[in-house]
Amino acid sequence: MKEGKPATIKEIAKRLKISPSTVSRALNDHPSIGLVTTMRVKKVAKELNYEPNQTAIFFKQRKTFTIGVVLPSLSEPFFSAAISEIENVASSKNYTVIMGQSLDDADRELRILQTLKTHRVDGILMSIGKNTQNYGFIDLLESAGIPIVFFDCVPDLENINKVVSDLETGMLEAIDVFVSCGHNAISLINGPTALPASVERKKAYIKGLKRQKIAFKEEYIVNTDLTQDGNEAAILQLLSLYDRPSAVVSFNDYVALDVMKTVRQKGLALNQDLHFISYANYPLWKYMENPPMASIEQFPGKQGKKAAELLFELIDTEESPKPAKVVFKSRLINQG
Repeated sequence: MKEGKPATIKEIAKRLKISPSTVSRALNDHPSIGLVTTMRVKKVAKELNYEPNQTAIFFKQRKTFTIGVVLPSLSEPFFSAAISEIENVASSKNYTVIMGQSLDDADRELRILQTLKTHRVDGILMSIGKNTQNYGFIDLLESAGIPIVFFDCVPDLENINKVVSDLETGMLEAIDVFVSCGHNAISLINGPTALPASVERKKAYIKGLKRQKIAFKEEYIVNTDLTQDGNEAAILQLLSLYDRPSAVVSFNDYVALDVMKTVRQKGLALNQDLHFISYANYPLWKYMENPPMASIEQFPGKQGKKAAELLFELIDTEESPKPAKVVFKSRLINQG
């Protein structure tokens, strides 16, 4: 055996003049092997720099002890909170997490999923990108025996495992707060029309207005593609209205950052001429001079943790349980 090269079970067996099967059982603390033999085997294994053959172990257990996580962006604080909880759960299971970010590119997202499938991950956690509309990959992963759990931004499909935030709760609270402060001209800067989360926000917005007996105005809903240019165009469209709104609910905090900057550039005063509430509860709002009135907390950490726990339940079972849907109610957080 070359110096520094990991030993094999056969080499340990040869050194101790015992069978390879005895060495294997000793290394795995099998009860049929005596304590003295087990200690001798482990001592020699350490001296010879023995390392288990993980490929053989994976093949035997039919697991790679890895899971994939596919997100629109790894840099967003929202997803950072989710990732931390996911990795905590995975670590407790002795699993490694493989990350991939789609950057809202549907083709890139599909390539990541195909790569994870090729590498035989034991399961996948996923938040879909804003441009994802084809969900054929779900059947492909299912046929390969790879369970998938969606969280946060999920497909509008039945029979899938998903963990989400109830966006309606926070929206209704936001509109109630605006009305309590004297606002009746309340608008919504929403995301892409095809995105399920945008559809849910719009429904909740209309419901909130109806609860407060405020007439719905179609022109008070504008959509953005979530780019900086799209966000700026959305707020400029609202500002151009003859009867412009005095309050805005924005799709998320990143949209709010862009539109608030544009409002300042137009010479308007934040929280005076125009008031904002946004989704996601950006952690740095508390350090800013003029944050939104409030932000809607969607509990990314709780979503990530629960999604990971659900995924490992699927990995560990040989049955095909009924798809689960777990919902965390969003909550308005005052930033003032």
